[in-house]
Parts: sequence; C-alpha cells; structure tokens
Amino acid sequence: MDGTIWLELVIKGFVLCFILLTGFAYLTLYERRALARMQVRVGPNRAGYQGLLQPIADAVKLIFKEELTPAKVYKVVFVLAPILTVVPSLVLAAVIPLGTSFVLFGRTITLYVANLNVGVLYLTSIASIAVYGITLAGWSSNNKYAMLGGIRASAQMISYELSLGLCFAIAIVMGNSMNLVDIVNMQKDMWFAVTQPVGALIFLIVTLAEVNRAPFDMPEAEQELTAGFHSEYSGMKFALFFMAEYQKMIVISMIAATLFFGGYREFWFLKDTFFSVDQNWFLGPIYLLLKVIVLLFFMIWIRATWPRIRYDRLMAFGWKVLLPLSLVTVFITAAGILLAQELNNQLFIYSIPVLSIICAMVAVGLIYRGLRRKSDGRI
Repeated sequence: MDGTIWLELVIKGFVLCFILLTGFAYLTLYERRALARMQVRVGPNRAGYQGLLQPIADAVKLIFKEELTPAKVYKVVFVLAPILTVVPSLVLAAVIPLGTSFVLFGRTITLYVANLNVGVLYLTSIASIAVYGITLAGWSSNNKYAMLGGIRASAQMISYELSLGLCFAIAIVMGNSMNLVDIVNMQKDMWFAVTQPVGALIFLIVTLAEVNRAPFDMPEAEQELTAGFHSEYSGMKFALFFMAEYQKMIVISMIAATLFFGGYREFWFLKDTFFSVDQNWFLGPIYLLLKVIVLLFFMIWIRATWPRIRYDRLMAFGWKVLLPLSLVTVFITAAGILLAQELNNQLFIYSIPVLSIICAMVAVGLIYRGLRRKSDGRI
C-alpha cells in the first residue's frame, strides 16, 4: 500500500469512530425522550435547547466523578475489562458499507473502511469477543453478585449466538456471498426482510439478547438491587460499559439494516429513479441512517413495553424456540433457493416467506399451549 491509501484508511477510521461516539451520546437522549413520550413524561429538557446538551452534561459529570477501586479486585483485569468491552463495538463497524463511492481530487473514495470477502465471518468473530469483557469484569471484581452477572452474560451469549449465526447464514444463502457489499447489492430488487421476514424477526430478537437489552438484560441484574457485572465500577470505567452498550445498539442496527433491510440502498420501488443510490451517492448514508433510527426505536419500544422475563424462561426461549425455528428457517430458505435454481421457477422463492411464517405461527402456538399448561398447573 502507498502512503495515500494508509492516509485514507486512517481518516475513514477516525470519521467512523467520531460518528459512533457522537451517535452513542445522542442515542441516550433519543432513548430518554422516546421513553418519556411513551410513559407520558417530559424527559431531559433543561441542558440546552430541548435538552440537546444533556449528553455533554452527562459526559462532563462522568469525567469528573470519583473512581473507586475496591482493594480486593484483580486490578489489571479490572482496568482492562471495560476497554475489552468497548473496543469490539467500534471495530465491528469497519466492514459495514455506509454507501457506494464518490470521486474526490481524482480519487475514488469508498464509503467503508474495509471490504472483506468474509465480512459476515468477521462480524460473528468480533461480536463474540465483547462478552469476554463483561465476564472478566464480573470475575475481576471479586464480588459474588458481579460474578453472577458475568456468568449470566456468557451463558446468554452462548445460547443466542447459535441462532444469530443461523440468521447470518440466511443472509449468506440469499445473497450468495459473505461480502457485505454484495449482500446489499443483492437487495436492489427486494429486501431480504420481505423475502424472509421470519429470519429478520429472529435476528432482531436475538440481537436484543446479544446486547443485553430489555427484556434480556439479565447480566445487569437490575431486578436484584445490584448492578450485576459492573457493580464495582464507577466514573469513566462505568462510562465505558455504558458506551459499549449503546454503541453496540447502533452497530447491531447497522448490521440488521445491511443484512435484511437493504443497507444503504433505497426502497426497491425507487430504483432507477432520482432517489436511487446509483443516481446520487450521498443518499446511501441517509437511507442507512433512517433505517438505523427506526431499528433503534424498535429496541427502545421493546424496553418500554415488555417486562423482564425470568432467567430460566430466557434460556428455554433461546434453546427450545429460537434455535429450532432458526434451523427450520435456514432449511426452508436454502431449499427454496435451490429448487428455484434447479427448476428455473421463481415460485419457490415466493414460497419461502409463506412457509417460514407458517412455521413461526406453529412455534407461537406451541409456546402459548405450553404457557397455558403451566398456568393450569398441569406442568
């Protein structure tokens, strides 16, 4: 690589980190105002116009807040755990395409940091690292409650990572590639969320568990009068855990938009028009931003409306419901695409969402029947 390529990569990396850090700050404001509106409250509106300076006020407070380190902690791991949690949330976004490309000073600038042929594999591997920071934070605190939070996080990650991997497989099969740019371009005619709505819904549910969001926020143990894995953390160390959670929300929404909702591409009925990304490159980041905002609102809405489920039911839901349903969904998707290619009949492609929805309805019926049996005392 020549010097200009390295300079371009460094600039892109800094810009991406700035976007994520700014997004994290104002996602907190977005969530608090959205929750306040749903719960008939006002929300933060004192710091700046309409509360726009509230994230800056929170950052200043956390910077100057006293950091307390208990005497019995394993200090090296205790300090490194927040860093190990927040770094993967930044690194994940490197392979996510934000748009197409444009020409600047005679040079073609692509709107992504790296374009890997195995981009999906990169996402799965980096996403699995983040749980180590949470687990090590609980262990290094030398606190039983914190340790329980770390163990819960690792168990939850293992349970839902399998379904997450199968959802990645659905996108790979439908896009016929592990390259994220190719997967986005394959959705030019139709989003994968339309062709495979059950796979997209499973992905959205599993990502809530992966980022420890309600109703899957068991590692934080808020129902037990303690903070879970970060019980012993304060000041900027706590802020790093806080930052990691919200940055992962943004990155997971970007991944969901890329794999199932067309990524930076326009609605399929707008292709070959003035609003097409092929006609105007600057529309790509705008479309992706709008999709991310909608998906983030979905996460906030779930937090505002759904109660936290019991831990044994959380694990049972992952192993007994989502994993079998994910396996069936992958099978239906692969079989439909294979039959469509072998028999040259697109009718099999259109049968994928129908069969997947039927399987999902059967799963919902079995869940409802099981809950009724438990409530009647027969189990």
